[in-house]
Amino acid sequence: MDAVLAFGAALVALRLAGELVRRRRLAWAGGLFAYAAAGATLAWGTAHGWDSRSFRVYYLAGGLLTATLLGAGSLLLTGRRWAAPVALLYTGLAVGVVVAMPVHGSFAGGGVPTAGKHLGWLPQAVAIGGNSLGTVALAGVALLTIRRRPLGNVLLLVGITVAALGSGLAGSSVITLALSTAVAAGLLYLGVSSVSARND
Repeated sequence: MDAVLAFGAALVALRLAGELVRRRRLAWAGGLFAYAAAGATLAWGTAHGWDSRSFRVYYLAGGLLTATLLGAGSLLLTGRRWAAPVALLYTGLAVGVVVAMPVHGSFAGGGVPTAGKHLGWLPQAVAIGGNSLGTVALAGVALLTIRRRPLGNVLLLVGITVAALGSGLAGSSVITLALSTAVAAGLLYLGVSSVSARND
C-alpha cells in the first residue's frame, strides 16, 4: 500500500509538471519533475528494496534539485534571467555530486534511507545550500509580490511549507512522504498557475 501511495504521488507531480511545460514555466516544471522522480524512486525503493542506485536517484531528485529549481522559477518570473544559467550550472553540479559521492552503509529494512546514515558531509552540504537558496528565493519572491498576487503566493508558501514539513517530519515513513509530496505538488502547481496567469 505504501508503494502505491508513493507512486500515486509521483503521478500527480508528473502530471502537474507536464502542465507547466505546456505553459512554458520550465524551471518550475523541472522542480515538479524532480519531485515526481523522487516520488517514483520512493515507490520503487519501498516495493523492491533500496540500494545505492535508487538512493542516488532519490537524493538527486528530492534532496538536491526540487527546491532549487522551484526557486529559480520564481526568480525567472520576476525577470531575473541570470537564474536560468545558474540553475543549469547547479543541476550539472548536483548530477556530478550524486555520481561521484560514496554511498556507505546497509539498506536493510523497509524505511526510507536518510542522508546522515549513507553520505559524507559534502553531498549533504550541497543539498542544504541548494535547498536553502531555492526556498529563500521562492519564499522571498512570494512575500515581496504577495499584494499583487495574493492567492498564488499564499499557495506557493503553503506548498513549500508542506514539502519541508513532510521531509522533516516523515523520518522513514513512506505514507507521510507520499501524502506530503502529492499535497505539496498540488499546492505548488495551483500557486504557479495563479501567479503565472497574472504575469502572462
